[in-house]
Amino acid sequence: MSLFKARDWWASVLGEGEEFDQGCLCVGDVDNSGTGYDKIIVGSFMGMLRIFSPHPAKPDELTEADTQLLEVQMPDPIIQVELGKFVSCSESLHLAVLHPRKLSVYAVSGTAGNVEHGDQYQLRLVYEHNLQRTACNMTYGPFGGVTGHHFICIQSMDGMLMFFEQESYAFGRFLPGFLLPGPLSYCIRTDSFITVSSTRQVECYRYETLAVATDADTKQDSNQQSKSSGKRLTADWTLVLGEEALDICVPNTSPAMSSIFVLGERNLFCLKDNGQIRFMKKLEFNPSCFLPYASVSEGSTNVLMCNHNNMLLVYQDVTLKWAAQLSCVPVAVRVANFLELKGLVVTLSSDGHLQCSYMGTDPSFFTAPKVDAREVNYDEIDAEMKMLQRVIREATKTQDILPRAETEEELRLTAVVSSSLDEVSCAIIPEMNGMPVPSVTVKVKIKSRAVVQNPKMTVCVQPPLAVTQDQFVLDSMGSGSELVVSFSAFLNGLYPPADMSGDIAVSYSSATGIPRVSQCKFSLPLRLVCYPSSAIKNAKYKITVDTNKPPVNLNEVFPDFSEKSDNNDSSALGFQLITGSKVIVLASKTSQRYRIQSESFEDIWLVAKELVQRFDQHFASLGVKDFRNSFTGPIPLPEYFETVDHHFELRVNAQKYQDLLSERAVQFRAIQRRLLTRFKDKTPGPLQNLDTLMEGTYRQVLALADAAEDNRERLIQAFARLRSATHLLILLLSLWQGLNSEQTTILEATLLPLLQDTPQLGWEESVDAAVSHLLKTCLSRSPKDQAISLSTGPLTIPKDTSRLKKHIMLLCDRLGKGGRLSLSSEANVPTAVMMPAACETIPEPIIEQDEEAPLQQDAAKYIKKKQSSKRVKSKSGKERRKK
Repeated sequence: MSLFKARDWWASVLGEGEEFDQGCLCVGDVDNSGTGYDKIIVGSFMGMLRIFSPHPAKPDELTEADTQLLEVQMPDPIIQVELGKFVSCSESLHLAVLHPRKLSVYAVSGTAGNVEHGDQYQLRLVYEHNLQRTACNMTYGPFGGVTGHHFICIQSMDGMLMFFEQESYAFGRFLPGFLLPGPLSYCIRTDSFITVSSTRQVECYRYETLAVATDADTKQDSNQQSKSSGKRLTADWTLVLGEEALDICVPNTSPAMSSIFVLGERNLFCLKDNGQIRFMKKLEFNPSCFLPYASVSEGSTNVLMCNHNNMLLVYQDVTLKWAAQLSCVPVAVRVANFLELKGLVVTLSSDGHLQCSYMGTDPSFFTAPKVDAREVNYDEIDAEMKMLQRVIREATKTQDILPRAETEEELRLTAVVSSSLDEVSCAIIPEMNGMPVPSVTVKVKIKSRAVVQNPKMTVCVQPPLAVTQDQFVLDSMGSGSELVVSFSAFLNGLYPPADMSGDIAVSYSSATGIPRVSQCKFSLPLRLVCYPSSAIKNAKYKITVDTNKPPVNLNEVFPDFSEKSDNNDSSALGFQLITGSKVIVLASKTSQRYRIQSESFEDIWLVAKELVQRFDQHFASLGVKDFRNSFTGPIPLPEYFETVDHHFELRVNAQKYQDLLSERAVQFRAIQRRLLTRFKDKTPGPLQNLDTLMEGTYRQVLALADAAEDNRERLIQAFARLRSATHLLILLLSLWQGLNSEQTTILEATLLPLLQDTPQLGWEESVDAAVSHLLKTCLSRSPKDQAISLSTGPLTIPKDTSRLKKHIMLLCDRLGKGGRLSLSSEANVPTAVMMPAACETIPEPIIEQDEEAPLQQDAAKYIKKKQSSKRVKSKSGKERRKK
């Protein structure tokens, strides 16, 4: 809210129950008095036309009736009023009144009165045009470069531009692709018309193009025009706004250049006359009307803008120069010159509040209260001044496009996951693999610090996890109010999830109408997807995690699993995934190692993550600060690549099914056309087994569709398992090299760029591009090898996964040599790293320039694939086996 209010100079309330819009107001010397002072012309949807010559009331006057010059009741509603030179053989201004089905041009004349009643004004009809289509709005100007006269262009509700050359109808043109009418304006400098279509883009049509285009009486004629009948109507230029436009104005401030101002719902656009954006101003309020006018500064334009907060704002280009409070929400604003004062702001509201005001500098009857005199403490003032200067420096240090988040959010979210499972499960599938599916309750506490309007809460979890309700429409909240929302989460798929976390977002509007979003995260317990089980000693896949502290009792680390476990051994613990295999955790009794093993490689991820997190929490609760988890290798890349190959194979199968379906669909349609031709033939003929061929093709289409759907389901499960395996690989790499949180985040963004696969963009090509980027930037061998410009083509599905595997192996090797993951340019400086004894590096040739050189021998050495013997090439070129 502004401290200043617009100073009332003259005001009036027009009628009762009448409605007005932005086209119902115009100012000018309508009676051609020659004094240079303006009159106010107002038309209403009730058909009432009024003309005012306002002046402030004197102290001895009891009424302001003499300010109204004329009031005429029209038979039809008035959509728009304009002043211009609309009559041939006359240089005087005439009044054009647009009705839904008629355009009328009037002459207003005044006769000096001889008695005390004052002057008399008359409205005389000069000519009128009956319209064949319902009008929406109009614009006027010297179309085609005529001098001394103005032509009129009317836009109808069905998209036709009707041109009137004063007393005669010229032609009509339909706008292409029209759906709903928008604002319309005329640019004198380029002799073109500017409008905003229902596709939310600005379109410019030259008058010359409109004049020579095909003349059509109906919309169908315009759409079906041929080359022989004339030229097709095309826009001179277009610009996508992305929002609806409220008004368009082209001020005539300079003959050398013209600016096109477009007022949107949330932005103010200033365009050049060729369609390029000169500047754009993002608004933090809902505007109602605006008016650009000439500025005293050369090269800039002032804009008067009114909004729905009863504010009148003055902008010089994008800079706010003044703000004043109005008594109503205007729908039209103009600037007029009157007898006693020039440059008054004339505003009209939708319910008929007509006001002439100026922007004074006096505060609104506010007097600051007197304060008690006290001694000045200069030390406190000096400290406060330094603090304020520091705040100013921090605020002006960076000029961000988006506003910074406030330190205290208006809405605070707190998600609390229940420590115990629900007694009655809310799962959709009550049982999987002979085990009941549990659910857990999540309570979200919403606390507001200010007024919150229309809050809506959205809950998101990664499949196969699901919630009982993911959308909540909440009531508006006042300051200091609290609200608790509950929902349950459960497993809803036949495969284990890759992520047990969820996101909660609440979208709302602040008290001033600004949209905001508050977010929080929650983590679901491991108990939701697995049960305690007995431990087995042998498994196919094994991973060993080292610690720097003596071994602990696993029952103390996993109390929620040890209570229901039949095994009392504290060094072994079993986890039976509901939709997966069994995972065993074994603690060494003589060393500080823990082994995680399972029959499925990707199923190890959830247990390994939970083990590392609980170890950190356990030792932190004991006050141990130097506890550290580590992994000594080797990195299980062969097992990881098996998961990658399986996912890629399903993607290739999906593409094959899609191609086969397309072929069979084309064949099916061709057979249908043949049969239809045979059936329409007047002379019946044999079908030549086309019906049998059609039935067989139909069965093939159904079989292929079922196979494609089955492959899609398996692809979704394979991608979830791939994400689990990738998470496990990232965890092992971070433990192996001791990566910090920032480096781990970069590694996650590189290896997990997608949350789901799409036919257009898949995991393999995305990861390959991301890993290649790291290898050419922060993980390059030296600063000289860094790529200066990184140009990548379109990402397409690769032929195989060999290139991706080589890049991932090279990424692990660079990390093992001390490479650092960072977005800065100095990230490729190697650091001294003590290599574990179980890991060997890949020797890279110094002369090699291509990052994609064959690495089969080095990869085999890095992966630590055990071989019983190796082959050595002798001098004679033959191979011999060496034991």
